[in-house]
Amino acid sequence: MKTPLVISLLAGSMMVSAAAQAQESSPFSGPRIEIIGGYDQLRSGSDVDIDTDEDGIFEDNGLDQSVDGFAYGVAAGYDFDLGSAIVGLEAEYMDSTGKQSSSEDIAAPFGYRINVNRDLYIGARIGAQVTPTTLLYAKGGYTNTRVESRFQDRVEDDGYELDFDDGQSVDGYRVGAGIEQLVGPGYVKLEYRYSNYSSMKYDDELFNDNSSIGIDLDRHQVLAGVGVRF
Repeated sequence: MKTPLVISLLAGSMMVSAAAQAQESSPFSGPRIEIIGGYDQLRSGSDVDIDTDEDGIFEDNGLDQSVDGFAYGVAAGYDFDLGSAIVGLEAEYMDSTGKQSSSEDIAAPFGYRINVNRDLYIGARIGAQVTPTTLLYAKGGYTNTRVESRFQDRVEDDGYELDFDDGQSVDGYRVGAGIEQLVGPGYVKLEYRYSNYSSMKYDDELFNDNSSIGIDLDRHQVLAGVGVRF
């Protein structure tokens, strides 16, 4: 009577062993580290064009409403080959050269400077091995970025005190998609990602207790990476 139980245990052991062996032999499983870099754009998510208010302030300025730069950093992750899909966890630390200032000579009563600083991300991805050496994947997760702002009043006795420096860390979410290609002992990747930050706010104290401003930020990035697995 014990024979069926023994057979079941042996079969289960063989299945676990086979799954572990498949995981070990998969080219898209295990821990990985990579360096990444590429185009970075941060801008207001508002659909209102500030160049068309007809208030005489921003007209005919050609004001660039986006902060563009080069994003660069490092990432690490761990992937699991489930047979029908590749799933994994990943984390990133990045920085950006993105900045913008009133050197663009806008016709406004204030000067400004915006700098995009460090960016953190943690999330998950799921993909399909479309060829023995090619992985297509989608990703999503939590992101937090740092934005430095400086405004300076250019007109005295105008009732406003727009002189302040402010640095904020804002939370958001990120989604994206990419392709990963095995090359020799490592891999290369190309990825697009979109991030949204809705928690940025300049409070009343910065505007002489007259008002507060909340800003919804959109971020678009196209990045390339080089990595290795262990």
